[in-house]
Amino acid sequence: MSSLTAVRRRSTSERRSGYWWYILPGAVGFLAVVAVPFGMNLWYSLTSFRGVGDPVFIGFENYQRLLGDPLFWASFRHSVAFIVAMAILPTAIGVVVAAVLFNFISPKFGSKVASFLRATYYLPQILPIAVAGVLWKWMYQPQYGIINTTLRDLGLDGLAQNWLGDSDLAIYAVMNVLVWLQIGYTVVVFMAGLSRVDPALYEAAELDGATWLQQFRTITLNQLRPEIAVVLITTSVAALKVFAPIFVLTRGGPGTSTIVPAYFSFSNFFTTTKVGYGAAVASVLALMISVVAVVLLRYQTRNSEGFEDGRG
Repeated sequence: MSSLTAVRRRSTSERRSGYWWYILPGAVGFLAVVAVPFGMNLWYSLTSFRGVGDPVFIGFENYQRLLGDPLFWASFRHSVAFIVAMAILPTAIGVVVAAVLFNFISPKFGSKVASFLRATYYLPQILPIAVAGVLWKWMYQPQYGIINTTLRDLGLDGLAQNWLGDSDLAIYAVMNVLVWLQIGYTVVVFMAGLSRVDPALYEAAELDGATWLQQFRTITLNQLRPEIAVVLITTSVAALKVFAPIFVLTRGGPGTSTIVPAYFSFSNFFTTTKVGYGAAVASVLALMISVVAVVLLRYQTRNSEGFEDGRG
């Protein structure tokens, strides 16, 4: 009996050892792309380094300097605005648009029309950010941009603005672009979520005389809770590390009115060549993204468990 147990244990051990070969490529990639660069970044954040020569170890001086840097805190305040633009607003708009496409457009005009509109909303997601940035910079151009030109043609000259050149308006102009970029992603995710909802729920609600708004509030929102949690996690993390739209549209300006942590770190690395200070900014940003991601993931797990228990 003991020999049989030993054979079984040896067989199980051999099967488990074979699994490591499947994990190895991912582990090597993680070390090369994530772990080693992050470790180097942490080291540079503890040094005074200008990109050439040897780094000089200075301990936590860069982090102490960050705490008193108003530009650093301003960059994180701007990140809050971009969370609104990339997570909260697209999620709210995406739920409504997906519900309209799924519950109204598709039954009335056919699934092909709904699919075409869904693809139209998703189009900004597949555009390279450089192309989208050039497009919006042209639209925002104060003299010949389509926005100001249209306003002037309508006799609304007073509403024409220097959208990206005014420090009070630039952040809202960038937020508008980010909302436009993100809506397609939320619509696609929520329509996929709606496809798993039992149609009998809507049929029963209609028989009970529920209006579309009542169905949306009691059925659609409740059934989409897992998808809403996923979208909020992914878009919030994306908002915290947003870089490309800022680089293409404003370069953090005018002044510092649209600067964000990722661009602040970039400018310290490559513009002022304060590599150690830029690495400290990047380290704090990575820590914040990790904390936000963990908190949101825990919320999603609890939300999903509650959803499954409630459904069961």
